[in-house]
Amino acid sequence: MAFEGLSEKLSAAFKKLRSKGKLTETDVREAMREVRLALLEADVNYKVAKDFTAAVAERAIGSKVMESLTPAQMVIKIVNEELCSLMGGQAARLASASRPPCIVMMCGLQGSGKTTQSAKLAKMLKSEGHRPLLAACDVYRPAAIKQLQVVGEKAGVPVFEMGAANPVEIAKKAVAHARDYGNDYLILDTAGRLHIDEQLMDELKDIKSAVNPHEILFVVDAMTGQDAVNAASAFNEALGIDGVILTKLDSDTRGGAALSVRAVTGKPIKFAGMGEKLDDFEVFHPERMASRILGMGDVLSLIEKAERQIDLKQAEELARKMQENKFDFNDMLEQFRQIGKMGDIKGLLSMVPGIGRQIKDVEIDERQIARVEAIILSMTPQERSNPDILNHSRKRRIAAGCGMKVEDINRLVKQLESMRKMMKQMKGLGKKGMRGMPRIPSMTPPPWRPGF
Repeated sequence: MAFEGLSEKLSAAFKKLRSKGKLTETDVREAMREVRLALLEADVNYKVAKDFTAAVAERAIGSKVMESLTPAQMVIKIVNEELCSLMGGQAARLASASRPPCIVMMCGLQGSGKTTQSAKLAKMLKSEGHRPLLAACDVYRPAAIKQLQVVGEKAGVPVFEMGAANPVEIAKKAVAHARDYGNDYLILDTAGRLHIDEQLMDELKDIKSAVNPHEILFVVDAMTGQDAVNAASAFNEALGIDGVILTKLDSDTRGGAALSVRAVTGKPIKFAGMGEKLDDFEVFHPERMASRILGMGDVLSLIEKAERQIDLKQAEELARKMQENKFDFNDMLEQFRQIGKMGDIKGLLSMVPGIGRQIKDVEIDERQIARVEAIILSMTPQERSNPDILNHSRKRRIAAGCGMKVEDINRLVKQLESMRKMMKQMKGLGKKGMRGMPRIPSMTPPPWRPGF
């Protein structure tokens, strides 16, 4: 996950502050020196890092902080607020058009992921009730048009293409096509280069002049660090971009681009690509990212991700079964599949406050979910619905069917029993209150932990 190194170093700096009951100006300046070094190691622009720590120090040395009962917490609060401000303060909205279509022009260097991000944006817009159209304006990169068609089909969004025609003409015809067919958003996937050159910029300027886009989004790979900020600055000077899409924020990149791009270009990060799937795309919320950097989790993003992926009717049916204590292997299988749709498990757990640092060094084997699925699918429908009938001979047959041991089957059965007990106790909580709640037994480790 991005910012892991930065989060650790900031945590170490704040730990020193917490160990002191009363802060002095020297303590604050020493902590800010460590924060500045941490930012520079995360590949944050030098001037941005210097200005940031100066702003925090100026606020933190005030009498309100020094005389506070919890001065260290006040300093962390100031750092959180300044991080939010550094990344834009609040989420920036995508433009809309009074007369559709709203034209969104995607630009960036070759290999930054423009085509995939175009499809991700289109899918997000479609899920919000819009009717987007993708237009293939990259006629130079081999198979670029085919790639857009493939990802467009996966996103369920139509693609407009004219083969290897002039990109300016393609953009013009795409606008007319969108108007004729009632598409309210048109996303232009333009060509990139391995470096910034006059030919690239001239073509992009011509497209801009021809269709007058409502939004120009610069797609940049977060792993390129300060080069990403430099490229964003160059495109902004030439085209006047309106915002940035930062990709690969799920990688182990140092993340300096996210903290520098707004301060250097003056343009907000509007979206973030968090993985390879088309659903791994979200609105960039500065306050939530600041919370992640400081190790406070991001519950709101986790809830939104769950709302997008979890079927409401299935969730209601599962809740009913829990109430009636009828939870079986079919329900367990469905639960794991729903979790799988939400993406990387370690990434999800890192959004839970207080969990991120605890699981930092824990190896989570995503294949364990597939193994659980294999075990359950090796059962007969009767066995899945009625786990109590699983005797030794049935377990041996199931183990042979999925290529595992009887011990693995026993472990999964125990986990189901533990989940049933916990649900029964939670049901009793509503009748007896907290005092009457029986002690919850220790549950077996979840199936993605080592040792399953």
